[in-house]
Amino acid sequence: MTAINKILVAVDFSDHSKHIADYANLLATKLGASLVVVYAAPSLSQYVGFHVPPNSIENFVGEIVSGAEKSMEAFLTTNFSDIPTTGKVVTGYAAEEILATAEREGVDMIIMGTHGRKGIDRILFGSVAEKVVKGANIPVLTVRPTEL
Repeated sequence: MTAINKILVAVDFSDHSKHIADYANLLATKLGASLVVVYAAPSLSQYVGFHVPPNSIENFVGEIVSGAEKSMEAFLTTNFSDIPTTGKVVTGYAAEEILATAEREGVDMIIMGTHGRKGIDRILFGSVAEKVVKGANIPVLTVRPTEL
C-alpha cells in the first residue's frame, strides 16, 4: 500500500473548516502524517480592466491575504496542536492553487470540503472540489458540510 506521509488540507475558514480539520487530525494521527493547511485567497486580477485602479485591487488583495494569514495562525493553533503542521495562504483560483501547492509540497493526499451546491448555484459557482478531484493525481477526500 502507498504510504501517506503528508496531507494537504484545503480550508476556507468557514464553520465547516473545523469539521474538515477533524478528519485531517484523525488521518494524520493514524498514519503518522504531517499536514499542509492551505487557504486560497482570490487574486481579483480579472477585475483590472473594470475601471478600478490596479493599486486599489492590489491593496484589497493584500488586506485579504494579511487577514487570512492571521486567521491561518489562529486556525492552526486551535485545530492542530499535536500534529506537525504548516499553514500556507496562496493567491489565485482555488482549485488551481490547491493542485499546484499539492504538487510543490509533494503531498500524498488532499482533504477538502465541498459546499454541496445544487442547481443554479452549482452552475454559477462551479465546484472547486470537483475540479481538484478531476485534476489530482493523488487521492482526494471530500468532506460534505454537516448541515446542508
